[in-house]
Amino acid sequence: MQKKYFWEHFMKGIFIASASISVISIIVIFYFIFEGGVPFMLDYGIGKFLFGSVWTPSNSTPQYGILPMIVGSIVITVGAIIIGVPTGVFTSVFMARFCPPKLYKFLKPAINMMAAIPSIVYGFFALRVVVPLMKSWVGGTGMNILTASILLGIMVLPTIIGMSEASLRAVPKSYYEGSVALGATHERSVLRVVVLAAKSGIISAVILGVGRAIGETMAVILVAGNQPRIPSSLTQGVRTMTTNIVLEMAYAAGQHREALIATAVVLFIFIIIINGAFSIVKRKGI
Repeated sequence: MQKKYFWEHFMKGIFIASASISVISIIVIFYFIFEGGVPFMLDYGIGKFLFGSVWTPSNSTPQYGILPMIVGSIVITVGAIIIGVPTGVFTSVFMARFCPPKLYKFLKPAINMMAAIPSIVYGFFALRVVVPLMKSWVGGTGMNILTASILLGIMVLPTIIGMSEASLRAVPKSYYEGSVALGATHERSVLRVVVLAAKSGIISAVILGVGRAIGETMAVILVAGNQPRIPSSLTQGVRTMTTNIVLEMAYAAGQHREALIATAVVLFIFIIIINGAFSIVKRKGI
């Protein structure tokens, strides 16, 4: 009996330690990013840093305005959401409630394989396939907002599909059966009852998808054009906050390096805001 209690308390301690490591890791990341970036923002000027439209760190009088990168990140992420979220949710509904078993045996492993493909491979795919198509359709180099949005829309599909399907399958069968018993069709029961019951899980899937889209770097570097400017159309190239950090961190020093760390602070705040907003929506059941 004592041995049994020992193992129970031991495993309880392991679980608590595991959970504590996750929390401590977030706190440490939070501290080191903000400790390195906030002093620069206060010294340079928060308004000047956030709303400045010129990024010229190598000039004799360097300027560190990251508004073009903020706009680029937001525009590309919104484009990815418009493309990826409806496609992912509808695909998950099909897989959970409409897909024939023979097709499901092929489709499910294919979706899982998409999640395992490295980001750089997606980037090369877009560079060889999507960029030439965009170049022939809209002109220019083909490296623009539309190309990056299409690429990120594809990349978020495995996350959204996987979590949304799991949420749909977790809905009790009695919900669907009760709707059908009241005279509703199969399609209406699925869309009006099952999907609404799985709304919480679907929103969580969208949160993770948005997080991946706004934080993606390597694939976006290859197709976004990487031009630090505020775009006037969807066919122009842009630079996101993540790509700005990766492209310049290798040779940055002094104030330039601090500006890049401050950019990471802004990106971190964006993620917190997105998660907080979706959590409020999820809690209120909007």
